[in-house]
Amino acid sequence: QVQPVESGGGLVQAGGSLRLSCVVPGRTFSTYGMGWFRQAPGKEREFVAAISGSGVITNYADSVKGRFTIARDNAKNTVFVQMNSLKPEDTAVYYCARSRYGLPGSDFAAYNYWGQGTQVTVSS
Repeated sequence: QVQPVESGGGLVQAGGSLRLSCVVPGRTFSTYGMGWFRQAPGKEREFVAAISGSGVITNYADSVKGRFTIARDNAKNTVFVQMNSLKPEDTAVYYCARSRYGLPGSDFAAYNYWGQGTQVTVSS
C-alpha cells in the first residue's frame, strides 16, 4: 500500500520557516510526480507546489512563489517543501500526495495517494 507520511509541521511566528517532509514507501517513487496541498478551516483544499518524478520540473501556486521551495531525494523516497517568510494565511493542514503521472500537476484529481496531513500554524 502506498501511503505517504508527512512530518515537520508545527507552530511558528510570522516571518519564520518550516520544512515539511514526506516519505513514500515503494520502489517506483522516482516515476511519479509529487505534490503538496493545503486546507485551511472552512476553505477548500488548494495546490501549493509540485515536482516531477525526476525533480527537474517544479510548479508553484502564485501565493507561495518565492517563499516555498519543493525538492525531492529519490534515493530516500522523500519529498520536501521548505517554507520561508511564513504568513498567518499559510496556516493550514498540509498534505503530501503522489501523482498518477510523472509531471507536477496542480489539479488534485491527478493525485491518487494522499497522506494524513500535518498541521502548520503561523502566528501573527
